[in-house]
Formats: sequence, structure tokens, C-alpha cells
Amino acid sequence: MAKIIDGKMISQQIKDELKEKAAKLKEQGKTGALAVIQVGEDPASSVYVRNKKNACAYIGIESLAYELPNETTEAELLALIDELNGKSQVKGILVQLPLPGHISEDAVIRAISPKKDVDGFHPQSVGAMTIGEPGFLSCTPAGIIQLLKRSGVEIAGKHCVIIGRSNIVGKPMALLMLRENATVTITHSKTSNLQEICRQADILIVAMGRPQFIGAEYVKEGAVVIDVGIHRDANKKLCGDVKYTEVEPIASAITPVPGGVGPMTIAMLMNNCVQSIEEG
Repeated sequence: MAKIIDGKMISQQIKDELKEKAAKLKEQGKTGALAVIQVGEDPASSVYVRNKKNACAYIGIESLAYELPNETTEAELLALIDELNGKSQVKGILVQLPLPGHISEDAVIRAISPKKDVDGFHPQSVGAMTIGEPGFLSCTPAGIIQLLKRSGVEIAGKHCVIIGRSNIVGKPMALLMLRENATVTITHSKTSNLQEICRQADILIVAMGRPQFIGAEYVKEGAVVIDVGIHRDANKKLCGDVKYTEVEPIASAITPVPGGVGPMTIAMLMNNCVQSIEEG
């Protein structure tokens, strides 16, 4: 039976630590706000934005909400970001993705000052992470490192296989696992012998975006399985990229969906916000 890695519990521990830290910074006169920008009314984005505001309130960080209509132009959005870059009290800027098709996500990410890039998406943040310099880490991969460490999973010397090569999860995940002295293999949609490679993993991180794709035949006995996917199945129930009931009996540890990686992303966003206040 696999150990269930409880992302809700671990994220709560992190948020409690950050709440204490934010209170100490406030005593030193260090405060700041997170500006959250949402363009349009995508229901999933609205849920994420609400969760981020609630997390700010819990930790004791001010949040500023900018809810813009779908027809907002790219120029208008960039002007707002420029204005927020110049506000000293705004320590973090977050633009909820995805954006409407007429706005370039790349242009928006690049417009945010690297000092306020609490998502860790700016090319400067990514570059700093690549060479091990200080900076904001991408929230989901940083959250996965915390999940592993706080669950007592040894990373150093282990073979980590990552399925997915996105800029948001796959690539930064590989860099952070290298930083923790794992041996890393990245696989993706063009990998020809995916099953064979996955079966070599001590730690298998699945971020492929395909519901319930990874079954027992991909997993080595005793592997640690981290499921980054989030989907709804035919019955509208939340599920991940992994066939949980099939994989759980052979894994040594596994993250559930929901309640695994998801809560950690917001916890690490809050960590970046507190870091921005501390450094600001």
C-alpha cells in the first residue's frame, strides 16, 4: 500500500509558517500587496483567483483584484502592468492564465518586473533558476520539491523521470530535481519508448495533460508517483493523469487528485509573495 502524500496538509503547514513570517515582517514595517489580474470570466480562472485571494487573507498579505473584461486590449493590459510595476506597495504581480486569444501571453509575462514576478515565469526568473541564482521559482515544481522533502522522500541519487516538457512544469521541474542531485530524464509526446523509460523511475512525475493515461504498466514497484494533472472524468469527478486505483497498490508513495499537487501551487505562490515583501 502506497503512502498517500497529503498536499492539503503539507500546504497548510507551509501557509502557517508563512503567516508567522508575514506577521514578523509586519512588525519590522515590511508589508506589501499582491496584484491579481484576471481578463475575462473563465470559470476555472475565477476559482483559482478566489483561492489566491483567500490564501493572501489567511497569511496576512493584502491582495488587489483587477477583473478586466474579455475585450480588454493587450495595450491596456500592458499599461496596467506598467503602472503596477511602478507602485512600491505592490510587491507581486500575477496575471491569471490563460488569456484571451488576442493577447500575447509572452508579451504579458515579459512586461512584469522580474522583482515582482511571483509566478516565476519571466525569462529572467527562469534563467536565474537554470544557473542556480536567487530568484522566484515556478510554483508547481517548487511545490513538488516540498511535497517530496516533507514526506521524507530521498531525492539525491534517485532516477527521476518527468513526463511533460512545458515551461510551467516539465522544464523547471527537471532543473529543480537536478538541484536536489537527482538523475533526471525528461520524456514527452514524441518519446518512442515511454513505458520502458517510466519503469526505470524511482520518482515518476506525470505532467502530460492526458486524463488517466498512466497505468500500472508504466510504474516500477516501489516508485514514488507525483500526479500533476487535473481533469474531470466522464462522471464529472476530478482525476489526474494517473490511473490512481491501478498505480497506488504498486507505488511506495503517491499524490491523490484532488488534494495532492494542487494546494501546493498556491502555497508556493504565497511563499514567493512573502519573499518579495522580505526582499522589497
